[in-house]
Amino acid sequence: MMLREQLSRVRDEADVLVLAGDLTNYGQPQEMESLLNTIVRIRVPTIAILGNHDYESGQEQELMRMMTAEGLKVLDGSAYERDGVGFAGTKGFVGGFGRGVLTAFGEPEIKTFVRASIDEALKLERAMSQLRTPKRVVVLHYAPIAATVQGEAPEIFPFLGTSRLAEVIDRHGADLVVHGHAHNGFPDGVTTTGVPVHNVAITLLQSQKPSVAYRIFDI
Repeated sequence: MMLREQLSRVRDEADVLVLAGDLTNYGQPQEMESLLNTIVRIRVPTIAILGNHDYESGQEQELMRMMTAEGLKVLDGSAYERDGVGFAGTKGFVGGFGRGVLTAFGEPEIKTFVRASIDEALKLERAMSQLRTPKRVVVLHYAPIAATVQGEAPEIFPFLGTSRLAEVIDRHGADLVVHGHAHNGFPDGVTTTGVPVHNVAITLLQSQKPSVAYRIFDI
């Protein structure tokens, strides 16, 4: 009920609602059903990706099916174009930033871990390659830069995202990047080429203003 009230003005303030993952606590369909009841009522075109919480119960495919059935556009290494704005999205993964990026060297377990990070970067590459719009928005769950995870414990920075995602973004170009996951991070940053990146984790937004559940961006 509280979330519904906080989102009640979205229809008047925005053309599109973008959800950057962690749509449930434990990846349970009943949790998704509750969220969808709220989203459907506000009647705004909605674009979403899943976050790590949504994978917890191994029912991510069912969650995506539920969202799609209610008219949400779910991005998973895919793209969507609306009113001259292209959205490219994928969950992303962990792995570290800059010179601290974990490489596929040593034990097979490490190589499997790094492979998952590279695969998500390739999914973003595929999604961005599909866009033909003058304006481009990237939707991620994990952070592509270290600047927007500042505020979290430094020890967990490598588990909050990876600059492999930023490399793809800088190669293709974008007008805006949004992500979640870093609940105690920093709201704003830029990639190496100056692409704006914004952390829209709801816990971060509400730490600044408890009644706020979203940010408005003009593209």
